[in-house]
Amino acid sequence: MEPDVILSMRGIEIQFPGVKALDKVDFTLRRGEVHALLGENGAGKSTLIKCLTGVHHMDAGEILLDGAEIRPTTPQHAMEMGISTVFQEINLCPNLTVAENIFVGRQPMRYGQINWKEINRRASELLERFSIQIDVTRPLSYYSTAIQQMVSIARAVDVRAKLLILDEPTSSLDDNEVKRLFKVMRDLRAQGLGIIFITHFLDQVFKISDRITVLRNGRMIGEFDVRQISKLDLVSRMIGKDMNEIFNLKRAEQKRGASVAMSAEHIGIPGKVEDNSFEIKEGELLGFAGLLGSGRTETAEILFGVTKPAHGTVKVKGETVRFNAPLDAINRKLAFCPEDRKKDGVIADLTIRENIALAVQAKRGYLKPLSRKEMDSLADKYIKLLSIATPDADKRVGELSGGNQQKVILARWMATEPDILILDEPTRGIDVGAKAEIQRLMLEMCGGGMAVIFISSELDEIIRCSNRILIMRDGVKAGELPGENCTQPDIMRIIAGEAVESA
Repeated sequence: MEPDVILSMRGIEIQFPGVKALDKVDFTLRRGEVHALLGENGAGKSTLIKCLTGVHHMDAGEILLDGAEIRPTTPQHAMEMGISTVFQEINLCPNLTVAENIFVGRQPMRYGQINWKEINRRASELLERFSIQIDVTRPLSYYSTAIQQMVSIARAVDVRAKLLILDEPTSSLDDNEVKRLFKVMRDLRAQGLGIIFITHFLDQVFKISDRITVLRNGRMIGEFDVRQISKLDLVSRMIGKDMNEIFNLKRAEQKRGASVAMSAEHIGIPGKVEDNSFEIKEGELLGFAGLLGSGRTETAEILFGVTKPAHGTVKVKGETVRFNAPLDAINRKLAFCPEDRKKDGVIADLTIRENIALAVQAKRGYLKPLSRKEMDSLADKYIKLLSIATPDADKRVGELSGGNQQKVILARWMATEPDILILDEPTRGIDVGAKAEIQRLMLEMCGGGMAVIFISSELDEIIRCSNRILIMRDGVKAGELPGENCTQPDIMRIIAGEAVESA
């Protein structure tokens, strides 16, 4: 190994039943670098990382850490060797305090007992490196998903690892939090730490990474210096197709005289959504833009009956409705794909078939169970329609890639044949190809007359897909713009409070 190489993975092969997940993959990480590991969902990124962290055992190949061959058997074994990982889905204990989560399993002791004062002090000092000042004695569940993600990263950094693996660490962070994380990553890089960075945000790859390795279909496509490859070339190598071919999308054409599918008048919940009014017509895609915490998700939850508004009125096809629970919304032909697919979306231990059938079964009622034949018919239809990558409908959803899990959630709600579909961050944390497929499906559904509310933190896709864009700031509707000819600066000016425009 070269003197500056801390990790070398050579000829890695992993075989699962019916598929070769990794086929002679090489990967090298140097000290003091951020190395991006990229590829579509199912390309083999997670499998390679799980091999390195002892979750999966390789069938062939070798792993060298500091020049010595290693064979991690468990994540704990990998951590003991200096391999620290922060996974995309937060794997902490929400009932424990922030400080306990950071130091669980390695608490400082005094006179044979846990030194709580020391734990709390060190946890506060560690989080200050991320410019986060919070009460570390509160339960983790008290804080937002973004804060929980930063706590997870802080724990991994404090382990004093030789190398750090960050798997989609920015998926729940806003721009300022991403900047904080990048500052910490640069500091760690300067200290000689090697960092493996997995993300679907290509802009971030070019901001923070030194080198890039691309995987596709379980094979290594190439290793590149970030300064010597363009974004278009990178995407083409990831998906094996031309970028223009992937994103050749046409915004749904708004039909004249279309009826109003749903309207909201001054709806709100104190402290979350102060005042929001809008309407959406049949066949229209209405984009919701705004920063994290602006009230986008809270508005969606009001519309679907997850939470009750303290004030305001919701109408479906001109009729005032009061949803006491999501089932009431389902019975009025509404559907909702939530932001957190792990917590509120898929049931990981159930099969694809069972997950897809859930909403239809709920709508029918549990006294009228779906037959196996009906469930098979639904699963087969939507696996084919949405190109869900699976050998069959019996595969557990937890074994699917993030993009395919998102498709299963979408299939579940499409099976209910809704008139109004609410999608909250449906493309977060999934690869470019799957993202384009979901966007194309949204537009096709609008073309068939469905009204779609599309919430996204990525302004480029909001602009690309939306007929109209509603911009939220601090729980209120700050402005509204037409999707066509809209630009990111137009939206950002409204988010920043520089102007309030109206369509």
